[in-house]
Amino acid sequence: MADAIDDEGTAEAVEKALGLLDLDTKARLLSGQDMWSLPAVPAIGLRSLVMSDGPIGVRGVHWTADDPSIALPSPTALAATWDPELARRAGRLLAQEARRKGVHVLLAPTVNLHRSPLGGRHFEAYSEDPYLTGEIGTGYVTGVQDGGVGTTVKHFVANDAETERFTVDNEVGARALRELYLAPFEAIVKNARPWGIMAAYNGVNGSTMTEHRELQQGVLREEWGFDGFIVSDWLAARDTVRGLKGGLDVAMPGPRTVYGEALAAAVRDGRVTEAELDEAVRRLLTLAARVGVLDGAAPAVAPADRPGSIDGDALAREIARRSFVLLRNEGTGGRGAVLPLDAGAPGGVRSLALIGAAARDARVLGGGSAVVFPDHVVSPLDGLRAALPPEVQFSYAVGADPTDELTPAAQGFELRAVVRAADGRVLGESRLPGGQVQWISDFPEGVSYEELHTVETVGTFTPRESGAHSFGTRGLGGLRLVVDGKVLFEGEQLPPDVDDPFEAFMGSPVPRGQVELTAGAPVEVSLTCAVARPEEALLDAVCFSLLHRAPERDAEELLQEAVAAASAAEVAVVVAATTERVESEGFDRGHLRLPGRQDELVRRVAATGTPTVVVVNAGSPVEMAWREEVAAVLLSWFPGQEAGAALADVLLGAEEPGGRLPTTWPERLEDAPVSAVTPSEGRLVYDEGVFIGYRAWARREGIAPAYWFGHGLGYTDWAYEAMDFTAGETPAQAADGALGTVTVRVRNTGSRAGREVVQLYLTVPEDDGEERPVRRLAGFASATAGPGETAEVSIPLPRRAAEIWDETQNTWRLIPGTYAAEAGRSVADRRLSVPAPVRTTAV
Repeated sequence: MADAIDDEGTAEAVEKALGLLDLDTKARLLSGQDMWSLPAVPAIGLRSLVMSDGPIGVRGVHWTADDPSIALPSPTALAATWDPELARRAGRLLAQEARRKGVHVLLAPTVNLHRSPLGGRHFEAYSEDPYLTGEIGTGYVTGVQDGGVGTTVKHFVANDAETERFTVDNEVGARALRELYLAPFEAIVKNARPWGIMAAYNGVNGSTMTEHRELQQGVLREEWGFDGFIVSDWLAARDTVRGLKGGLDVAMPGPRTVYGEALAAAVRDGRVTEAELDEAVRRLLTLAARVGVLDGAAPAVAPADRPGSIDGDALAREIARRSFVLLRNEGTGGRGAVLPLDAGAPGGVRSLALIGAAARDARVLGGGSAVVFPDHVVSPLDGLRAALPPEVQFSYAVGADPTDELTPAAQGFELRAVVRAADGRVLGESRLPGGQVQWISDFPEGVSYEELHTVETVGTFTPRESGAHSFGTRGLGGLRLVVDGKVLFEGEQLPPDVDDPFEAFMGSPVPRGQVELTAGAPVEVSLTCAVARPEEALLDAVCFSLLHRAPERDAEELLQEAVAAASAAEVAVVVAATTERVESEGFDRGHLRLPGRQDELVRRVAATGTPTVVVVNAGSPVEMAWREEVAAVLLSWFPGQEAGAALADVLLGAEEPGGRLPTTWPERLEDAPVSAVTPSEGRLVYDEGVFIGYRAWARREGIAPAYWFGHGLGYTDWAYEAMDFTAGETPAQAADGALGTVTVRVRNTGSRAGREVVQLYLTVPEDDGEERPVRRLAGFASATAGPGETAEVSIPLPRRAAEIWDETQNTWRLIPGTYAAEAGRSVADRRLSVPAPVRTTAV
């Protein structure tokens, strides 16, 4: 089908610009000119189009803290709000940030599914459920594009794990592909009309995704009507001809890609036609028009029509507290539920112990391309200290360190990078976030890759603790590490033998030595890198890091300090966390355990008898074998820059924890229905079909998860009082419409105002002969009410909830019968049910 363009004026401007371009310029336009941008063509009024990573913040084109970014909570946290309108507000904020940084397209959102809890990048995706994912993704995309900034919905498709991500061929049955993995993309394309899609690294059923004509041209464009551009994931484009014919418009990054000169040559020798090239360029120029970088074309959103200014700090804090999932909240010693803490009030909590390394050094975002550099981070320690009334005694203990590895220099370091030419001239400088130089085709002002010779990380380190501090390096080239005048290493670090090209650029962490330092006494540090230039490198890159680890204290001593702090307090709050070596882009998890001795820490604190609240600081499921030994479990995800402020809001009762689980949490990894993420001979078979997440758990007898999809408590109680189903137009009359509308009335039976997420599930008839999940999420809505008040929500029941993908007919097929529409608080806590008859013909 022909691509739809926003209006006639845009179409005319695009065609006029296209007609002025010669073959070589057209081919060059589809190839990145550097890491983040496409070429400008002044002759046709085309300015350079800039892209940036942006799931939770807009980093911009430089890996630097010089231009800070708002850091919102992780995508799993956003999905846990079950609020598409809040996702839309998040998108509008990110569009505001993008415009401030000169960015035209965000490389987000990630709408791959939580197929297995081992997926290392699941913090960056939304959910195990395609409907919830599609609704949150629709809100996000709509919000970003409300602000005149493009999105690239990613990673199309079935990029649901990280192991061998560049080469794996995922074998997915047609039903599972349609009903699960394609479904969020389909919903967003139809409901939000995204301006871009990102093609994944992996293959699907024998074809790498950047060349997958059936899915990109056939399904995405012809069937769904997608009218935007398709960009490769970075370094994913492999073949010039198969890429263009398969539907790939833009190959990133540049300047060395399979497009550009290679594409022009392919047209000249007849391997692709110029008409095929023109189609891709037309889509790229349409994007340029939409974001306002093509003269003569009105942008899709005029500046006057963009949303008003948004307070980023306030929205980050709101999303965080709305995402926190209260998994457990029990009373102890004859008292009611431990949360919220009535700190400082008569008869309330008068002493509180905060415990955990992550309470002091908060982990607020996941690793990899989602990283941004906020101008501040409110840790749980800072947030609680600021919010607690002065009469409450407050103490802190580390308890257990979740990592024994060297990490990029951060706390206490003040560093900058000085770039020199071979003759020693200073070419430029840059402030460093976390001791990492990570320049890939983007260098400090005045610095060119051809001229730079050495980069020196210099500055001071002021330690928090006295003792033997460990230092190390990560990176390639000749390295010289000096701490407090002591040379810890001088030599060459060679590239690791790995398949992931990004890890090959960055090298592997290597310990280099220890230095005895005194708390509060600053020392000079430097790490000089004589830049390596591998001949086979696809990118102009300089990547190396100064690594550090504080003195290793005796683990038993730390645990005993935590026990003593808890024993002396009326309530203990333990913050337990994963690390960047557990959850990050580039690898999958090998287990679901908390790192270090954090499980032991929780058990020993709980054994003191002091009511214990555990805050789980993780982006995706972890095992919590101690969960019934503690008074409360609060899941905070990766909560963004306002983490501690939002946590104080919720713990102290100023706000209610509003989140519901967007994915099922198993008791143990071995119980998880799907745990295979490691390919065999390059293939990963999705042999579970359509049964992942709660759909798979519902088939199992005798094994239940720790917490079901949709679960989450609040600070009030709700009664489900009434439910009705009103049939709409027959499916034959409204092929894409709703089967009807479900109305649910709930009453707030607690003592404070609250918000309830009313979840609607459609359950198949008992005599159904189809192999399909017994129930699926079909809709949801939020209800708010004060104490004793009622609220009513109306939820459309979508036709798709009663359809399956017919593999023989290659189409959707409605399955008639009398279904049950069920309303409740989770997939396992369904309170009301009404019959929902589904017919295929009018009566």
